[in-house]
Amino acid sequence: MLKDATAIVGIGQTAFAKQLHETEKTLACRAILAALDDAGIDPSEVDAFASYTMEETDEVEVAKAIGAGDVTFFSKVGYGGGGSCATVGHLAAAVATGQASVGVAWRSRKRGSGPRPWKNTAVQLPTPGQWTRPFGLLRPADEIGMLTRRYMHEYGATRDHLFNVALACRNRANQNPAAIMYERPLTREMYMTARWISEPLCLFDNCLETDGALACVIVGAERARDCRQKPVYVHAAAQGLPSQHHGMVNYWNDDPLSGPAWTAARHLWKQADFGPDDVDVAQIYDAFTPLVPLSLEGYGFCGRGEGGAFTEGGALEIGGRLPLNTGGGGLSEAYVHGFNLINEGVKQLRGTSTAQVPDAATCLVTAGEGVPTSAILLRS
Repeated sequence: MLKDATAIVGIGQTAFAKQLHETEKTLACRAILAALDDAGIDPSEVDAFASYTMEETDEVEVAKAIGAGDVTFFSKVGYGGGGSCATVGHLAAAVATGQASVGVAWRSRKRGSGPRPWKNTAVQLPTPGQWTRPFGLLRPADEIGMLTRRYMHEYGATRDHLFNVALACRNRANQNPAAIMYERPLTREMYMTARWISEPLCLFDNCLETDGALACVIVGAERARDCRQKPVYVHAAAQGLPSQHHGMVNYWNDDPLSGPAWTAARHLWKQADFGPDDVDVAQIYDAFTPLVPLSLEGYGFCGRGEGGAFTEGGALEIGGRLPLNTGGGGLSEAYVHGFNLINEGVKQLRGTSTAQVPDAATCLVTAGEGVPTSAILLRS
């Protein structure tokens, strides 16, 4: 069992910006070294790495650059934002089973100043893309826009519900000096009059385009007690790929609104000593605002079709039913394929967040809904 056998003992990040001059490799190394310094662990002790298949930097070059020792475990997780929490899960499994002793997970990205993958029309379409892109669903925003319209039609969700998500993330970013949207308030009028990106998704329903990198360090529970920072234990981890899944749009599912979150959640809660009602704070993947109500349903915080209504009455704000994305999330802090949600979860359980939830002891962190996904439960 992985339950509480390992802990995150170090976190690090670079600055976030629309454009940074350093290479992705340099950014990755800066974030990793910062995380190791946070933990009080020398780079020569690192013997495990985990990142994303979409990561442009690789463990060979990173290991050399930071001065790691012999590496005995390394993995990469697919599906973009769906892989964030799985990197922690893979390292936790490796450390808990004795395959490694000090693991580093990271994501480095130059999305703000780099190319958009869907603009490369010379590359042969992957199989899922053959069923979407010729019909005008060129970008993730187009695919999620269609899914959102279905959700609104079936369950009565409204743009006001999506605004609640965007506002909660922006309010937390306004408290976070590291956030791109720090001190940049969002109003309902600004949201409702913003330009469309892919109707019904407007500008503020979409995540930021960000350059930056983040990393975290994982060790066994026994060693964690002697590290520099308060340990944050990996209580449970899960991945989810539902039957007949078709990325983003779920064309072949009997119910396209029951996405990968539902599959990951069943496995996650089965491993845990607590349930959704016991979660003090959540970091829910927010590349697009509608992913939050869909995830709220998938992870059991409310019933089917109730995710929109759940956001009402300040439920996602500090002091609400479920304080959410307390660093600003992908919508307002930075979009680095969800890794900032992991680090923010650690900050909450250390008690060092810029928007601290009082006495937070449990945190759910999720990866991208709409693609094969992952999630972790953290506890102090």
